[in-house]
Amino acid sequence: MAGKGKILLMDDEQIILDVTLEVLKFLGYDVMFAQNGEAACALYVQEKNAGAPFDIVILDLSVPEGMGGKETIARLREFDPHVKAIVSSGYGNDPVVQDYTGYGFSGKLSKPYKINDLKLILEQLMAQ
Repeated sequence: MAGKGKILLMDDEQIILDVTLEVLKFLGYDVMFAQNGEAACALYVQEKNAGAPFDIVILDLSVPEGMGGKETIARLREFDPHVKAIVSSGYGNDPVVQDYTGYGFSGKLSKPYKINDLKLILEQLMAQ
């Protein structure tokens, strides 16, 4: 089943952006990206105000140069309490990943992504 929806991907690593963008497009999603939380928030607000909101946001937890996922989800929730966001991290033992719903996330993904895991969580969140 091909994905239908609009995804915002935020990650500071170019290789992860490049590969994940290709996978998401292959799965049938429209994708836009940002390299830090500030840019992700600006893009989210811009697209929602333009009447073309994102269905799901995937946020990298750790962004050394800029705002990471924890701060970004807090800002996005202030603007849109119904935002569907997935926390993405290579650190599965991080408290935010362990208690992702407590921080306002709808799901979690471990890096490196497995295509089936990505596909499954997107399908689950799109169905909600």
